[in-house]
Amino acid sequence: MSRVITAIILLPILVASILFQKLMPLFVALALMAMVLALYEFWWLARRREMQPDVIVGYAAAAALFVAFYFNTLEFLLLILLLFIIAALIAATLRGAPFDKMLPSVGATVLGVMYIALLGGHLLAVRTGFTHARSADLLSFFFLIIMGSDTGAYYTGRAIGKHKLAPSISPGKTWEGAAGGMAASLLMAALAHYWFFQDLPLKWALALAAVMNILGVLGDLTESALKRGAGAKDAASILPGHGGLLDRLDSLLFNAPLIYYFGRIYFG
Repeated sequence: MSRVITAIILLPILVASILFQKLMPLFVALALMAMVLALYEFWWLARRREMQPDVIVGYAAAAALFVAFYFNTLEFLLLILLLFIIAALIAATLRGAPFDKMLPSVGATVLGVMYIALLGGHLLAVRTGFTHARSADLLSFFFLIIMGSDTGAYYTGRAIGKHKLAPSISPGKTWEGAAGGMAASLLMAALAHYWFFQDLPLKWALALAAVMNILGVLGDLTESALKRGAGAKDAASILPGHGGLLDRLDSLLFNAPLIYYFGRIYFG
């Protein structure tokens, strides 16, 4: 029940921030909050394995990426990442100890920013880098597919799931649930096409949804592997019924660059 209540509260806020141009600052604020909290959760997982990520350098790099995505100056992404890696190595060196943890600690700092801020930041670029009508269509399609897939997989798996998808990584996920998620993704893609996104032909909508579903499952398993490696059941307990933000962003992060570059290539 708490899972449903959380969705009922948060979903209208997200939808409004996408559909109404005057509420774009709300979308930006939601994206910023999600990035900050998700990075905190990621580095909390790293600390469970005695790594020492440099959060100051990490948050500074994430902020620079956030600005680049907001203004759609993606040509600066490589420069930001290069400077970030150098700064992370220097900070770890100057900190001085313990050097036997330096490699995993710097790795945790860098991976956290690239996994969350670099991948997820593409959604902000979708919101600010297209016309309002186009960004609304792309983001509405995106979240409809992601949420439909997650919901279909969750309830199908609970109802008829028997065959484990990846028992060593996530024992609760089943092939039946994955099939239910794929079916829901395709259904939502067809709904989106006929409802509000006629500019995207049905064949492309279905193909995009199928790829998004596969990437979503892989993203979900990746986040589960990270939690298992850290010996944690959830990344946090911020969202009642959902765990932490990373537990909600797992399927989203791998798909954020896909929807951005698909929009850029297909719609020009």
